[in-house]
Amino acid sequence: MRADQVLLLSGPNLQLLGQRQPEVYGRVTLDEHVTLARDTAARFGLQVEHHQSDHEGRLVELVHAARTGAVAVIVNPGALTHYGWSLHDALATFEGPVIELHLSNPEAREDWRRTSVIAPVATGTIAGLGGLGYRLAVEAVASLLGRS
Repeated sequence: MRADQVLLLSGPNLQLLGQRQPEVYGRVTLDEHVTLARDTAARFGLQVEHHQSDHEGRLVELVHAARTGAVAVIVNPGALTHYGWSLHDALATFEGPVIELHLSNPEAREDWRRTSVIAPVATGTIAGLGGLGYRLAVEAVASLLGRS
């Protein structure tokens, strides 16, 4: 396991950030959010490996690989938040910190968005703070790892 590797996962449709519903998700692109996460991680001697996929199985495989290759996982599961049980099960096997991340606040949106199947296996959740959430998620990981 790499002592400095943080896995950042982005779920379905997040490659459309900056274009899709900017009134909800903002105009910042996924690449810009990832750059912020990487820049923040560098301050703590951490490195961010990012993957985006519209396929739940791919995200599950990445979590499985992270069990021996990363010290933490930050996941913005997108719509998988509400029904991604296989992602839930994979994250439950990860022994390091798991931070669930959302740009918007699911609690302030439609009823169906208020249930997270990821939250029960996450160390913590950051939601509703827009792009600031990416910096805060990395800072939380650093703190949980004793690097702050």
